[in-house]
Amino acid sequence: MSTCPLGLRIAGRRVVVVGGGHVATRRAFSLLEAGADVHVVSPAVSDSLASAIGRGTITWHERAYRTGDLDGAWLVQTATDVPPVDDLVADDAEAARIFCLKGGDPERATAWTPAVARVDDITIAVSGGGDAGRAAALRDAVATALQTGDLPLRHRTHAKGLVALVGAGPGDPGLLTTRGRRLLAEADVVVFDRLAPQSVLAELAPDVEVIDVGKQPDHHPIPQERINELLVDRAQQGKVVVRLKGGDPYVFGRGGEELLACRAAGVEVEVVPGVTSAIAVAAAAGIPVTHRGVARGFSVLTGHEAVGELPRRGDHTLVLLMGVKRLRSTAEELIAAGHDPHTPAAVVERGFAPDQRTTIATLGTIADRAAHAQAPAITVIGDVVSLAAATTGSVAALPTS
Repeated sequence: MSTCPLGLRIAGRRVVVVGGGHVATRRAFSLLEAGADVHVVSPAVSDSLASAIGRGTITWHERAYRTGDLDGAWLVQTATDVPPVDDLVADDAEAARIFCLKGGDPERATAWTPAVARVDDITIAVSGGGDAGRAAALRDAVATALQTGDLPLRHRTHAKGLVALVGAGPGDPGLLTTRGRRLLAEADVVVFDRLAPQSVLAELAPDVEVIDVGKQPDHHPIPQERINELLVDRAQQGKVVVRLKGGDPYVFGRGGEELLACRAAGVEVEVVPGVTSAIAVAAAAGIPVTHRGVARGFSVLTGHEAVGELPRRGDHTLVLLMGVKRLRSTAEELIAAGHDPHTPAAVVERGFAPDQRTTIATLGTIADRAAHAQAPAITVIGDVVSLAAATTGSVAALPTS
């Protein structure tokens, strides 16, 4: 049976639902959401329908259906599960030239309701040839592909700019959130850091502008002020801009500065949190930053900062981001401030990459053991480091230098 797909604007228009059971209830609420003037004809209704009727959002005609109930209607749904009644409704609708959704009998229906899903500003409507289960399965598959960014989502005619500050996680593209992937699929411009997973850039359409603003240790070729200007400029051109950052935008990622710059310029901003490497990379090495009976809290700071005021107990984990070049100075400062030099310590390089490496020592020896460590890396100091072997099933190899 061939059909012509249409979208109906039924807001404020009279729609009749004949029946008060499960199917009728579901359809009545769907019609109500679309703004229809919903009238239910049935001797009895479900508790859900009764609640809506009590609030005055649905009109209930508490009786059996009779010819004439469709007067003034634009659309009718019949779902009484009583074939003679449903047939009468369909016949009356045909005579009055009113489209009829006939529950359980798609062959005699003059309209079919598609399976519908909404992803952001996209509406998906799937007809399954009269098979509601088939339509729902197809709808769910398409919705999932949209939600994960596997289908093209870019606007072609929009004129409203947006900046999305997206945390890409600790490096593995599989740890990028679904929302982050969806925004990448919508992006006209991607401004990325060197710690963001590069593989996701290969998935972008050829006409997406990709801008590398990555900073190297002690080398920042594009200053933060210029990055802010780039974000604002492209968004004011009506483009969707994704600022793709390693880890989380708000954990030493300058996300707050970019947010303020965009809002000061009147640019809409969305923040998508990412999995911060402070926790994730430690976990990749089998080190939980907290553990019952071992560590009750943790502090995260950059390895470039003074560390004298930090808690000095082994049951308080310290996580240092960046700063492997001054690891020796940091360890000496901690010991001078009262930290026990025998506290377990670890340096985890290239977390979640195939060549990830973990070096385990003590606070007093970690600088020597990890003398050749290279960024990106984190340093973990605290009693939880001793759990690494137990949680991974092996002891990380220790360099001899």
